[in-house]
Amino acid sequence: MDTNIFISVVICIIFLLIFGKIFLLPIKKIFKVVLNTGLGALVIFVINTIGTSFGFHIGLNIINALIVGILGIPGAVLLILLKVFCNIG
Repeated sequence: MDTNIFISVVICIIFLLIFGKIFLLPIKKIFKVVLNTGLGALVIFVINTIGTSFGFHIGLNIINALIVGILGIPGAVLLILLKVFCNIG
């Protein structure tokens, strides 16, 4: 194998590793936000399922799912309090 080809292959591999690391972090963060949004939607669905016997309903939309997905249980409590006191959601 010619040394120029070998050096080119090594440089390309290093280049791919560097850019792979750079682009992998945002993809992980995007995946985490999408996963948390899905879990937030599941939590809102459970709240709505339990709340139907009390006449309580929180709108299941992307904003509410993001709030619960990012904030977790405090986000769910926030939406419940907003619904009870301000009739929002």
